[in-house]
Amino acid sequence: MAIVVQKYGGSSMATAEHVKAVAERVKKAHESGLSLVVAVSAMGKTTDRLLALAAEVSREPSPREIDQLLATGEEQSVALLAMALHDRGVAATSLTGPQAGMRITGRYGSGVISEIRPERIHKLLDEEQVVIVAGFQGMNDLGDVMTLGRGGTDTTAVALAATLEADRCEIYTDVDGVYTADPRIVPKAHRIPLISPSEMAEMSWRGARVMHPRAVELGALYDVEIHVRSSFNDNPGTIIRKDDDLERLETSETVAGIVHDLDVSRVTLTGIRTGPGTMSRVFTPLAKSGISVDVIVESAPKEGSSDVAFTVKRADFAKAWRLASEVARSLGGEVEGEEDLGKVSVVGTGMLNRPGYAASMFDALGRAGIPIRMVSTSEIQVTCVIPAENVEEAVRRLHKYFELEERDV
Repeated sequence: MAIVVQKYGGSSMATAEHVKAVAERVKKAHESGLSLVVAVSAMGKTTDRLLALAAEVSREPSPREIDQLLATGEEQSVALLAMALHDRGVAATSLTGPQAGMRITGRYGSGVISEIRPERIHKLLDEEQVVIVAGFQGMNDLGDVMTLGRGGTDTTAVALAATLEADRCEIYTDVDGVYTADPRIVPKAHRIPLISPSEMAEMSWRGARVMHPRAVELGALYDVEIHVRSSFNDNPGTIIRKDDDLERLETSETVAGIVHDLDVSRVTLTGIRTGPGTMSRVFTPLAKSGISVDVIVESAPKEGSSDVAFTVKRADFAKAWRLASEVARSLGGEVEGEEDLGKVSVVGTGMLNRPGYAASMFDALGRAGIPIRMVSTSEIQVTCVIPAENVEEAVRRLHKYFELEERDV
């Protein structure tokens, strides 16, 4: 029988009624003749609640114990879903990440899947059982539970699909698929029926919350076809897969969508002495502290000094400011910062080798009177860092400017 991996996120598993609804969907798929492996997240806001409890009992809980705690959220979900399936006459077994053969390396809280040993999963599938796997977690070389970081259940599901050579991986969430913009901001945004992994990864990195970018990149690496669908209806959703049809590629829509992110702050080191190794001195302390940096801009050196600006998530702003201040003082400079920022990005593989998209984006934002703080580009995206208060207007303007509202899907 064909193997299909399904993933249900926290919003799909938020309450007992939601769990029952997921069980009905899984039962229907199982009775259609599919061999099913189901990866699930913790229910609703369970992870946030557990983190809040940890903060109440400890000023600085260890990363290891945080992982031990957070893993229990997914373990509740798999057991409850197995129970709901048993009530519906479906043979099912729940497995924790370690029981499913997930091996993890790296740091607590942000582990990376190194290997999946699927023998137990295959045995259960041979018995025609539904296998329910706790997402977001696995076991390290010490035998400890280690988590993959936020969005890790997407990665779990795609990694399982790759290992099991599944026909596809179905990601069930609370939206109908991937849209040309956030429908809450742009009511005329369209669902995208088919999107390339590179476009989806860029959109995810730039702020789209439909899928975790690590999972998209993993799917592209192992040629896993991913379907993004709503767990609350039977709409077709969005398919993420490689498209080797050169004719379609050359005639495809140039812009896939407009993406935004409000979790942005900027730190700027001004007047620092420049020379070999300067950038390493700025960014190595950030990396060692686990702070991810996104957009980086360095001004042209003038009289031996320059400015270096970078963006981080708002939660990391205070720590990044402190670390940057220490470096700036040692290099004869100062630090400035701005917290209330956002990003807006234009993404599309059709932009490749077709000049003018950055200029068009700047023109649209300029006409709207929206100031641009920083710019980042790649072959298939242009991103502008702008004041947070202007982000929604920027999304609406760009969606209309690039005629995405006229797209026939």
